[in-house]
Amino acid sequence: MTKEEIKTLLPHREPMLLVDEAERIDGVSHGKIHIKGDEWFLQGHFPGHPVVPGVMLCEMLAQSACMCLQDQIKPGCLTFFAGLDKVRFKNPVHPGDTLETACEITRSRHPFYFAKGEGRVDGKLCVTAEFSFVIQEPGKETE
Repeated sequence: MTKEEIKTLLPHREPMLLVDEAERIDGVSHGKIHIKGDEWFLQGHFPGHPVVPGVMLCEMLAQSACMCLQDQIKPGCLTFFAGLDKVRFKNPVHPGDTLETACEITRSRHPFYFAKGEGRVDGKLCVTAEFSFVIQEPGKETE
């Protein structure tokens, strides 16, 4: 999927739409995020040595994981983090890097979905996480 196609699935828009390309292969979502260096979250993190913040890496994984749910996310739905677990940061991600994600749904109980994912740059592991999220349909609040 191109960024424009991703916009038909995710409600996120710039500057919070963080996945540039995505595809689903055998139930696993593979995403690519190109870190250009002008992203708002790099301003001040850190002067002279920009590093993608860990929380942004987690958001990139979660947005990538949503590609696994193309059939469940209907127009107007919102996706919200419900939890993060076992998050590990192994190597920093810098401007000029392309973060490649691989995420999969491990279990579900609609509207809750549980996933695991990892992000790599040039094959080197940078982040791993287990996380959960909820799909909220238009006009409905999740309890």
